[in-house]
Amino acid sequence: MIRTMSALILAAVTTLCSAAEQPIQLADSAPTRYTVVPGDTLWGIAAKFLKEPWRWPEIWRMNQTQIKNPHKIYPGETVLLDRDANGNPLLRVSNIRLHPQIYSEQNTTAIPPIPPNVIEPFISAPLIVEVNELDTAPRIVATAQDRVFLGSGDTAYVDDADPAQKQWQIYRNGKPLLDPEDPKQVLGYEAFYLGTATQVRPGQPATFEIVTAKQEIGRGDRLVPAARPALVEYVPHKPDFRVDGRVISVYGGVGTGGSGSIVSLNRGSKDGLEIGHVLALERNRAVVQRDEQDKKVTVQIPSERFGLAFVFRTFERISYALVVQSQGTLEVNDFVRTP
Repeated sequence: MIRTMSALILAAVTTLCSAAEQPIQLADSAPTRYTVVPGDTLWGIAAKFLKEPWRWPEIWRMNQTQIKNPHKIYPGETVLLDRDANGNPLLRVSNIRLHPQIYSEQNTTAIPPIPPNVIEPFISAPLIVEVNELDTAPRIVATAQDRVFLGSGDTAYVDDADPAQKQWQIYRNGKPLLDPEDPKQVLGYEAFYLGTATQVRPGQPATFEIVTAKQEIGRGDRLVPAARPALVEYVPHKPDFRVDGRVISVYGGVGTGGSGSIVSLNRGSKDGLEIGHVLALERNRAVVQRDEQDKKVTVQIPSERFGLAFVFRTFERISYALVVQSQGTLEVNDFVRTP
């Protein structure tokens, strides 16, 4: 009974929030139909039809289940812009595929939400590790041939390695990522991804062969299983709750970025973020001016939205996001909020 009542309350709140939404605004040059081609993304197609691409699920009339398990769209299919009985815009996919001879080979692969080549390094080899994640991970305790540093083909001896796990990735803790809202709080580390290794003989220590070496590998470096996380099906959508977080790093060791940059945020799954969430990038500015007595005064300028970020991977307290729109330069400590 309590669970049922909670569900009713949640549904009512969601309905009220939806009612408060402004009408969907179509893009100025929104087409009446668009034929999907290889290389398209859901975000790119959404931007062709909508001024606010994160409202993609609304124009498709998706519920929460469909957002997380969407109908796949394939090259060769045609997306049609239609209207319901009340004149509200909606999208649908035509069952008639144009030019099947061109797209027949690609039709088995659905288009992704955002460019997969951009986020691939952050899926296969995450460059952020959470606090204490590496503390108990298997550790290189010795090297062969009295080598100080290891490269491809060299042998390493590792303590506490799971004998059933053959393929591993090698990391080293890097710069701590501090929470801008609490500078004493370490959320994680920008990990140095060093390379990969194969366990060739289990034991204590186990014998490993270094397969690839992106950087010098040595005693004390840590190993984690090279298990690629499953890619979740998702569509662009805004959170149905208030998000107020910060950009804590821009990948590449720089403090600024722009459209196409990968950023880490100080909010994660513990805060409700999920893959597919679109967040507004905002900046709170202060301007120094002179008053009537010619004294310098600081004036707080209202926050301004300058871009959008698309969350594509979440950890407990940190998330990765791709900057999909940016009118100006993004900086560490900029805000991410519900659009």
